[in-house]
Amino acid sequence: MPIHSSAVIDSKAEISESAEIGPFVVIEGPVKIGPRVKLYPGVYINGWTEIAEDCELHPHAVVGHLPQDFHFTGERSYCRIGAGTIIRENSTIHRGTQPESATIIGKNCFLLANSHIGHNCEIGDNVKIYNNSLIAGHAIINDNVIVSAAGMVHQFCRIGENAFVGGGGRIKQDLPPYLIGTYDSTCVSYNAIGMRRSGEFTPAEISEVRRVFRALFRTRLPFTRAAEALRETVKERTGRRILEFISTPSRLGIIRGRMGSHWAQMNGETSADGNDVATSPDADAGVGG
Repeated sequence: MPIHSSAVIDSKAEISESAEIGPFVVIEGPVKIGPRVKLYPGVYINGWTEIAEDCELHPHAVVGHLPQDFHFTGERSYCRIGAGTIIRENSTIHRGTQPESATIIGKNCFLLANSHIGHNCEIGDNVKIYNNSLIAGHAIINDNVIVSAAGMVHQFCRIGENAFVGGGGRIKQDLPPYLIGTYDSTCVSYNAIGMRRSGEFTPAEISEVRRVFRALFRTRLPFTRAAEALRETVKERTGRRILEFISTPSRLGIIRGRMGSHWAQMNGETSADGNDVATSPDADAGVGG
């Protein structure tokens, strides 16, 4: 186990013999470092943090440090990093804030330079968080999501699998699977390119996502009525998954579209039947602490 002479390692830490610890690394507390992990110079790891096998932490990354939360009382909480994840320069990942809670990063994720993952976030597998992106506390990001450079995700937001957040995107409400969110916190399209490149979806499944997107975000029907109408017609797993996601209880509601019911509601318009166009379920719900 190559450990540089300038590294400072707590006696309570558990370090795999195949891990590589670079100069000026600081490991404080009962940290667990798995096989073949590489810690570049200046990395700081703190608390009850677990780094699984084959991870890379680049210079000055901070993992498992105290959460940025005035309610944090100093009790035990966790940070867990999945196998094969790469954390680039100056990125920060904070541990959970409630006692015995955790911040969880999945397998084979890629967190680029200066990205931040707040306390109690749950990040799935194969997620890419690009440079200068900020993920606030308690956010849930499912598998295969990309958050482009300078993206911002509000606390308690959910982002469904294979979704895409454009550069500078501001996500203030839940973004369903396979869809695209952008800078003005709206849903603008579906992630056709990402789905095709993944090789995991048939043309029929991609086509159904397109149809569901248009039915929900390119219509004058109230959102809940449009969703209910879709339940009778979806055939593919992708369509069913979107409907499952939007029917799950949400703190913040579902992201708005640029046209159709959401856009009309924002601009004081009405639906085709003359009634006020409804917003998405719970869209005006308050944000938790």
